[in-house]
Amino acid sequence: MTFGSYAEFTMVPSKHILPVARPDPEVVAMLTSGLTASIALEKAAQMSTGQTVLVTAAAGGTGQFAVQLAKLVGNKVIATCGGKDKAKLLKDLGVDRVIDYKAENIKTVLKHEFPKGVDIVYESVGGEMFDLCLNALATYGRLVVIGMISQYQGEHGWKPRNYTGLCEKILAKSQTVAGFFLVQYAHLWQEHLDKLVDLYSSGKLKVAVDPKTFLGIHSVADAVDYLHSGKSVGKVVVCIDPTFSQHLAKL
Repeated sequence: MTFGSYAEFTMVPSKHILPVARPDPEVVAMLTSGLTASIALEKAAQMSTGQTVLVTAAAGGTGQFAVQLAKLVGNKVIATCGGKDKAKLLKDLGVDRVIDYKAENIKTVLKHEFPKGVDIVYESVGGEMFDLCLNALATYGRLVVIGMISQYQGEHGWKPRNYTGLCEKILAKSQTVAGFFLVQYAHLWQEHLDKLVDLYSSGKLKVAVDPKTFLGIHSVADAVDYLHSGKSVGKVVVCIDPTFSQHLAKL
């Protein structure tokens, strides 16, 4: 749960160790992606009921949790994704309006179907998507940045981007743009993990794990490339110990 992963063995402070029933792929998804969605929506977005929530990259590791948690407390959920398989997953998760950017224009849909704007945006794409989301934010709305995957790749790595007119836009409508980084919320990890496990065990929460198999430490690089390819559906998981994949989940 801290920097220094992608290893077979590592030493970490005990305060960063979370007890789990089993190291199942579903629990692996909860540890980063699930906790990010759960804590960010509660603390940074201050989500309540009766709101309109927009989730970008919603069929990914953390987006799938965000849409479900927003629905569970009684909100209308809009989700963006790319491709029919991802759109189907989101519909199965109960999303009210799925926007497949390969088939529809996100800006057009938001402008015509949600003219008053959205109350909360859970944003992980960055770049042009951030601009679209900011423009779609309602008065008093909150935009939570949990990542910017569109900017992670490239020959020179992560390049900062300028967002012209940001201050003027959020001032005009009393909006909030908040950043969220899971490492700074370690004191809430166990509490929220317990909630996620309870929801999953009771059937109220689904966890989609991408079916593509990655076995062994050497496959991590391939898994990361696959994640950035945009082809993955759900959480991409690497099984460090190939023998473990032979055991059935028992949560």
